[in-house]
Amino acid sequence: MNKVQNQAIVDQLNQLLAIELTSIDQYLAHSRIYEDQGLDKLYERISHEADDEREHADLLIRRILFLGGQPNLTQRIPHTIATDVPTMLKNDLAVEQGNAKALRQAIRFCEQEGDFVTRDMLISILKDTEEDHAYWLRQQLELIEKLGLELYLQAQIR
Repeated sequence: MNKVQNQAIVDQLNQLLAIELTSIDQYLAHSRIYEDQGLDKLYERISHEADDEREHADLLIRRILFLGGQPNLTQRIPHTIATDVPTMLKNDLAVEQGNAKALRQAIRFCEQEGDFVTRDMLISILKDTEEDHAYWLRQQLELIEKLGLELYLQAQIR
């Protein structure tokens, strides 16, 4: 077994991994609910988001292993699986906002520790989290507000 290069960074990465795994769980459940409700466009987009979160988790796992650590694949953060569209979107946005906050903290920590490779990886995940995932979720909630729920849902059917 490799000697852990920086246990504090591994701990930070495992905390981020817990958030990514929670996001995967939540997106998977919500995407299947959308599919069951016949909301094909939401199903496809949220299923895609789950895939993105899997990629983020994979990056974190690979970095933890590279640093000689052990990835914790059992930990999750508290989350709620909803059944109505606005609440699902709000819950997903809350997870993304929490993820962005944790990523910023971890990025600062990596800078303090002088681990700029990990920092750069986290910056790329943060960019995806803020500029893609959270942005799209905010857009959907704004569309519901502007169009009304019925018209919004109608637009989600293929």
